[in-house]
This record gives sequence, structure tokens and C-alpha cells, in this order.
Amino acid sequence: MKFVDEATIEVIAGRGGNGAASFRREKFIPKGGPDGGDGGRGGSIYAIADRNINTLIDYRYARLHRAAHGEHGRGSDQYGAGAPDIILRVPVGTTVFDADTGEQLFDLDQHDQQVTLAAGGAGGQGNLHFKSSTNRAPRQFTSGQEGEQRKLRLELKVLADVGLLGMPNAGKSTLIAKVSNARPKIADYPFTTLHPNLGVVRTSAAHSFVIADIPGLIEGASEGAGLGHLFLRHLTRTRVLLHILDVYSPDPDIDACAQAIEDAQAILRELEHYSTELYTKPRWLVLNKIDMVEDAAQVQAQICQGLDWQGPVFSISALTGEGTTSLMLALQKWLDHERRSSMEPPEIDPRFVPGQIDPGDPRDAIDSEPNQDPS
Repeated sequence: MKFVDEATIEVIAGRGGNGAASFRREKFIPKGGPDGGDGGRGGSIYAIADRNINTLIDYRYARLHRAAHGEHGRGSDQYGAGAPDIILRVPVGTTVFDADTGEQLFDLDQHDQQVTLAAGGAGGQGNLHFKSSTNRAPRQFTSGQEGEQRKLRLELKVLADVGLLGMPNAGKSTLIAKVSNARPKIADYPFTTLHPNLGVVRTSAAHSFVIADIPGLIEGASEGAGLGHLFLRHLTRTRVLLHILDVYSPDPDIDACAQAIEDAQAILRELEHYSTELYTKPRWLVLNKIDMVEDAAQVQAQICQGLDWQGPVFSISALTGEGTTSLMLALQKWLDHERRSSMEPPEIDPRFVPGQIDPGDPRDAIDSEPNQDPS
């Protein structure tokens, strides 16, 4: 299936029906009163987030969505029928922007969340609403209101807890296939991954998290080079980034550690140019293909020194699975802590609280082994 994460559509809500100006005319009733009914409401257009949809491809081709108009009112107190509404189902994580102003209108980040893209016009009033003691035969009525019309840009940002970041052929697809249920295409040439892949990592019967893989980045990605810049937006919703570095080179004339350091610095520059939010997001360093090097500890020390790295670092082999279990367990522990922290009330300065100071919940502590807390 083709993956589409951006589309531009136009939504036109229905116009309300006009009210009617009519009078009751029946045999033996010479002075019938006003009986003009109201017009029906125009159809509205709604968007609903659906977790069973994972792409915006339906809206790449169906660009115009127009709701029907409401019926006009009629005599004999007959009200016009309201027009049916249109419901557009979009993937969870879809952001809706005004295509003309660029303003963000809605962010559908929960299943079954519903928003109004264009409201239908209200129906007009018939002349029966204008009768009074001084106006026995009103001929006034109102027309239906026009429905809203908008040009919208839909942008999909996948919902994942962990995002994989790295150069092409760093081993991101191999890693996500090893630790999750995702089955991305894996080959020995660059840009094998052409669209984001999502996988669920289950660390126990009651604990799991979602991991996302995007196409590899290259120098100049923030300015449009390569494929990764098209999908960097998918990493903005993640809680932590795994920066995958390839520490092995088949060419003996190339220093693999120096190349890994250069690649890491290039990706950091691209993140900084693309988004400050993405650049400052918690990031862990993952050294891949340690099964191909002689001294993994020395390689890790050399790369950390070259990058002046003080955060978490893991050495793994995505192909054989070495080190991946400890990495996934550490991620689960960190994510559980982050989720608990986001649900807890803000801490109060103990100087303003009378009585004994609560030492805190010891379950919130994270073991420092094998790495430090992410910065």
C-alpha cells in the first residue's frame, strides 16, 4: 500500500433551505393564518480519527467534499428536511491546517475524536414565526444561511513512543524487525525504507510501547536532500529518539569510528536546522553491528569521547539480537517513569508544607545501569 502522509482538500458545507411564506387555505376557512415552514439545515462535514486507518491516500485523489443543501420549507407547517452530514475518517495523529493561512485548526490524536471541518448553514424561518396580534398576515420569511467553505491541509504525524534516527543502512529496519512485529523491507542498498514503519515492542504481558522507523537521513536532509526530511515530522510526537550509528565498515581504509562520529554530527546539524523541538528531544545513542568489530568496549569509548557524549549509550547487534533485550527493557522502564511523571501533580516546595516532608515514591527511581538518565 502506498503511504501518503499529506493531502490538501476542500470542504464545502451545505446551504440551509429557505423559509416559506404561505397561508392556510381550506374550504370553509376563509381567513386561514400563516403556515409557512422553516428550511432544513445544510449538511456539515466532520472528521473522525480512526485507528484502523494509517494513511491519507484516500484524500490524495478525493480532494473536493461537498455536502448537500437543506430543503426549503413548505406550506401546511411543513419544515424542510435537513441534509445528511459527511464524515471523513482520517488516521489517528492527523493535524488539520488552514491551507490559506497555515493556521493549525485541529489535532486528532485520539481514537474516535471528532471535529467540525465545515458547519452547515442554518435553515431560514417561515412566515409562521412572524405572526403577532398586530401582524395577522405576515409575508416575511428568511433565507437559509450559506455553509462554511474551507481549503484544508491534512498532515499525518504517526503516534509512537520511540523513534529511530540514523543514516541509510545504519540498521534501523533490521532493529525494528528484530524487536517488534513490524516487517519492513531490508536490503543491502541505501534508502530501502521509503515510508515510516511502526512496530509494537512487547516487553511483558502488561507492558509494551510503539517504535517508529523513518527513511535514513543524509547531509542536507533539512533542505530537501534524500527522503528522510519528508518524514521527520513523524518523530515530533515521540518521547525519545534512538540514534543508530553503524560502527563497522567493510572497507579497511575507512576508520569506522571516525565515520560514525561524522555521521552523528551531520544528523545533529540536520535536526537543529529542521526543528528546535526535535533537536532538544531526549536522545539515546545506539551503536549497531558490534558483532563485526573486535573490541566493542573500545569502539564505544572512542565514539563517546569523539562526540563528548554524556547520555545513555548501548552497543547492540540488530542482526543477531545481542544487546537488544537490555535496550528494550531500559526503554520500557524510562517510558513508564515518564508516563507516571506526566500523570502526577506538580511538586510543591516543602518549605511551604507544614509537617514532615514526604521522601517520595521509591518506585519512581530509575537504575543508572547500564546508562545515565537521558538529557
